[in-house]
Amino acid sequence: QVQLQESGPGLVKPSQMLSLTCTGSGGSITTTYSAWSWIRQPPGKGLEWMGAIAYDGSTYYSPSLKSRTSISRDTSKNQFSLQLSSVTPEDTAVYYCAFTSDYYGHRYLERWGQGTQVTVSS
Repeated sequence: QVQLQESGPGLVKPSQMLSLTCTGSGGSITTTYSAWSWIRQPPGKGLEWMGAIAYDGSTYYSPSLKSRTSISRDTSKNQFSLQLSSVTPEDTAVYYCAFTSDYYGHRYLERWGQGTQVTVSS
C-alpha cells in the first residue's frame, strides 16, 4: 500500500514562506497516471484542495492559491514538496498530502498522510 508522510516546520511567521515535504513509500510518484496532492483544513472549516503534481511532472493549482503556491518533486527521494509564499494567519491549517492512482480519470484520493499542523503566527 502507498503510504505518505508530511514533514516540515509547524510554525511559520507572517509574510514568510511555508514549506512542507511529503515522502511516499510503497509506490512511486512517477507511476503512470498517478498524482500527488496537497490539501489543507483550517480550524473549523472544510478541506481545501491546493494543488497537485502528476506523474509526468505537470502541476495543477487551485485558482484561489495559484499565485502563492508551488509544488515540486524529487523523484530520487520519492518526495514532493509544497511552498506557499506570503503567508498570513489565515493560512493556519492542518496540511495533508494525498495520492491518486488515476489523476486523469477518477481522481479519487486513495491514500492520505496523517496531516501536519502549521500555524502562522509572529
